[in-house]
Amino acid sequence: MKRVFFLALLCMLAATVRAGELPPFEGLIEPRETVNFGSQVPGILEKVMVERGEKVEVGQILARLKSGVEAAALRTAEAKVDFGQRKSQRNEELTKKKLISMHEKDEIETELQLARLMVAEAKAQLEMRVIRSTIKGVVVKRTGAPGGYVGEEPFLTVAQIDPLSVELVIPVQYIGSIKEGVTAKVLPDEPVGGEYSAKVVIVDKVIDAASGTFGVRLELPNPQFRLPAGMKCRVLF
Repeated sequence: MKRVFFLALLCMLAATVRAGELPPFEGLIEPRETVNFGSQVPGILEKVMVERGEKVEVGQILARLKSGVEAAALRTAEAKVDFGQRKSQRNEELTKKKLISMHEKDEIETELQLARLMVAEAKAQLEMRVIRSTIKGVVVKRTGAPGGYVGEEPFLTVAQIDPLSVELVIPVQYIGSIKEGVTAKVLPDEPVGGEYSAKVVIVDKVIDAASGTFGVRLELPNPQFRLPAGMKCRVLF
């Protein structure tokens, strides 16, 4: 009974609050995503290509591990492929003249196929020692340096700040007054200041009973990276 009454009260409150009556809400501007980069294989860093504050693109190489052994394995596998191809060409005429058996022909073709698989495996092993960015963003932390040992523990952190996320915690009395897809004005605190347009992308469907609030997220375009993340702001609907 109490739960039914509470839900009915929420509906009544939502019905009495129109968009034009919404007060300013305090919010926090945050990165859209933050990715911590480690290495899927342990090893020694050969080179770190980026510094803190540097912009990076998707697929850009952030760092390389020492890979002398893996590079040598790739060269060996490629040499076996070259030898297998020459051997196959030399025996082509013999095969046509039926001077070698089908069993020998099959062995030559299998050896060549295995060598090609070894090349693919060696390339994959070599690629695992290259760390690439999975997002477009800015390097916010770097702890690794050439000569240092790395593994799964992160040594680089990249934050995606285009678009930014604006996180709001809204009192439950405004439930139903803010809907996904609506736009709002974002006013960052000084010294940044200014006025920016953002769109609501998430409205929580679950209310936090302890605080009597629900969460709202807005998407704030930031194509020139002019706005920094981590700032407080006000949001006007």
